[in-house]
Amino acid sequence: MTTAETTPLTYPFNSSDGLALSEAYEQARNRTGLLRVCLPYGEPAWLVTRYADARLVLGDRRFSRAEALHHDEPRQSEGRRDSGILTMDPPDHTRLRTLVAKAFTVHQVEKLRPWVRQLTHDLLDDLEAAGPPADLVDRYALPIPVGVICAMLGVPEEDRPKFRIWSDAALSTSSLTAEESARNTDELRAYMAGLIEVHRSSPRDDIMTSLIEARDASDRLSELELVDLCVAILVAGHETTATQIPNFVLTLLEHPQELRRLRENTDLLNGAVEELLRFVPLGMGASQARYATEDVEVGGTLVRAGEPVLVAVGSANRDALRFDTPGTLNVARPAGQHLGFGHGVHHCLGAPLARLELQEALGALIARFPELRAAGDVEWKGQMLVRGPRVMPIAW
Repeated sequence: MTTAETTPLTYPFNSSDGLALSEAYEQARNRTGLLRVCLPYGEPAWLVTRYADARLVLGDRRFSRAEALHHDEPRQSEGRRDSGILTMDPPDHTRLRTLVAKAFTVHQVEKLRPWVRQLTHDLLDDLEAAGPPADLVDRYALPIPVGVICAMLGVPEEDRPKFRIWSDAALSTSSLTAEESARNTDELRAYMAGLIEVHRSSPRDDIMTSLIEARDASDRLSELELVDLCVAILVAGHETTATQIPNFVLTLLEHPQELRRLRENTDLLNGAVEELLRFVPLGMGASQARYATEDVEVGGTLVRAGEPVLVAVGSANRDALRFDTPGTLNVARPAGQHLGFGHGVHHCLGAPLARLELQEALGALIARFPELRAAGDVEWKGQMLVRGPRVMPIAW
């Protein structure tokens, strides 16, 4: 059994100017035990790269997110520290998650499909009318999830552009100081608190109103928890999906045979989305640290109580012990339990909504434009937790 190594490796491994998975992950999966790594800020951590180990750490209650608040958590920027539901363990995490979960069930989300489908077609009509080349991100990928989540929260349409700035800062790994990061958080919280007051005085049929009722009528969450929960829903509810839409399109354009299979058999669409969620490593690095609350053996390494563990989901989804030919994109791959939405109590609450948006966005785009192609250089997001095009010119 391995224990702490003397010199942690510099992390993260991935580059921001593409979607390739660093070869360092395969080397890590093929070695005994876990890697010891060091991010730009915070204490060293163990890195999990294999599928079985990832499921263990993400699903085992002996690994805590709340403990991160009492440590110098490994992170990619000085000022970026998570808060709210992302740093909670049960029962507090369960209490807040339960309040939101009913809005994101498969049954509830499916009611949105006709509206999302119409939204994709309207955006494609505008694209087609304007003519190529066009930026897939700004004209299509971003407006879909932003429109959906803002409608669900009751955010006025004229305020939506503000969230691109706030969301970018919330997920930034740039050298934001602690003060700059706090200022961004305070601005977003202040806006959300004002929107909550508008909903209090004029209730409507949306998630925010139901959360306000849980706060005011039954005292099931504090005012700060209410604000932070709405912030978390807004940021998480659009950024990753808006990034994955162009990521998936770019990946399919780079695998023309798989794109052709998908065009010829549209029944493969839902499975193709799952395969793309497995295949595309979205994150620059691993997910938020989990802290061991007691000594636990993980993948042949003894993780001591109080030590942080990082889970590299992108690497786990390429584990040959779990997936056949894991480095190959196969849109007809039989269903498998990828970790694209995480696992355990912090499994992505909005997974059903993200799936629906990705299915509709991808399906409508490739059906409308049989000759879809890249039309210029991709401008990649830099210094962000997620990887993807900031600008992606397309033609048809």
